[in-house]
Amino acid sequence: MEQAATEKPSDEPSDEPSEKPSLERSIQRLEQIALELEKGEQELETALESYEEGIKLAHRCLEQLKSAELRIEELSSP
Repeated sequence: MEQAATEKPSDEPSDEPSEKPSLERSIQRLEQIALELEKGEQELETALESYEEGIKLAHRCLEQLKSAELRIEELSSP
């Protein structure tokens, strides 16, 4: 069967919680957003949208890192 035309490519972050991008991909996107904002060439509304996306990604990354830390602690416990 063919893929539905509305599906996002696998390398794009999804808004759906069940399809979280990898930590590495989120960090790459955060770096891209930071570079775009540092250039200062975006219009205000676009810059605000980028900033909002960056904050959401940063929170997601923090949660993923906390989860990984807990797993490591559990595995390291006797």
